[in-house]
Amino acid sequence: MRPVDHDEIQDLMLRYFEGLYQSDSTMLRSVFHDDLTYVNGSEGTYEHMDLDAYMARIDGRTPPASRGDPRDDVIERITLKGDRIGLVEARMTMLGRNYQDLLTLIRTDDGWRVLTKVFSFVERKD
Repeated sequence: MRPVDHDEIQDLMLRYFEGLYQSDSTMLRSVFHDDLTYVNGSEGTYEHMDLDAYMARIDGRTPPASRGDPRDDVIERITLKGDRIGLVEARMTMLGRNYQDLLTLIRTDDGWRVLTKVFSFVERKD
């Protein structure tokens, strides 16, 4: 991975985590590709959405930050295949859930963007 790619992906993920925590669809639109595919693969909760449907959900959400929800987010792995596609494995805790994310990336003329978000969650027990 080129250092510039690593830095750009790190920045992308910071905006991703912050955008989710703040429920900031403007920030998240700078993370996601216009052709985003969102898939919730949690047991009993399968969902599939495009970018506009997902951003409408974000806009209707009370931001976890405004409630002071605890937050923990980690990039577990970044894997690039060539110079145009990659995968980020990440996890985040918020909204009383532990999330596991698989994010496929594509490098566009505007930089790296998340093309697919496939995730699952489990309810926290604490």
